[in-house]
Amino acid sequence: MVQRISSSRGFAKVAPYVVPALDRALHKVTRGRKMLSTQLLPGVVLTATGAKSGRSRRTPLACMPEKETGTWLLIGSNFGRPGHPAWTANLLKNPEAAISWRGEDIPVRARLLVGEERAAAWDAVLRFWPPYGVYQARVERRIRLFRLSRR
Repeated sequence: MVQRISSSRGFAKVAPYVVPALDRALHKVTRGRKMLSTQLLPGVVLTATGAKSGRSRRTPLACMPEKETGTWLLIGSNFGRPGHPAWTANLLKNPEAAISWRGEDIPVRARLLVGEERAAAWDAVLRFWPPYGVYQARVERRIRLFRLSRR
């Protein structure tokens, strides 16, 4: 049921405004230990340098932890809306970033996945959270996938 709701167009219209604001507030109050959205999916708060502004930008995001490698996948789905989310442009220009993961601040390096590596990661993402497939079908752009590795 939760996956069906998160795949709906109505959710895509409301969630980008409500979910990040609630996540930021709860993340701040709990000193990085909790976010509302992590009740459904694992999440991080990404701190990246703005591609245009050069300013530090904090964005709460769902992620897919890759336990076997100690890395994280970030999915630029933008809730199935047109246009890449701004944080993806930030990582393309400035791949050195940081995440807050379960209360720990971790410096990371982001890498855009392409080719066979992206295809394998996309398959894993769809097994992890099938609504990403609905998001991809809804948009003409190819959803960006980033792998974050500890620096």
